[in-house]
Amino acid sequence: MNFRVLALPPDPWHDSSMPKRNSKLDDAQNALRVVEEAIGGKLVQKPSKSLISQVMSKMGEKGGKIGGKRRLETMTPEERSQAALKAARARWSKKR
Repeated sequence: MNFRVLALPPDPWHDSSMPKRNSKLDDAQNALRVVEEAIGGKLVQKPSKSLISQVMSKMGEKGGKIGGKRRLETMTPEERSQAALKAARARWSKKR
């Protein structure tokens, strides 16, 4: 018997020219990517690090102003004394 061997690639069903899927994106990110490809540009601009820093700074200032007053109102004089003592010990225990 004469058998001919066919020269097939090792896996003919998976061609290396097919693009790989990016499965790291969730549905919302994928939808945004599809819209951006359709319109040919960016839909959402990523905020700069300085803008993020400014916003977080303002939020911290607001929370700090509210938190300190509210904490002062709710603590007893003994609790305030203990907190002050703990803070003083922490300051003086630092290596200089």
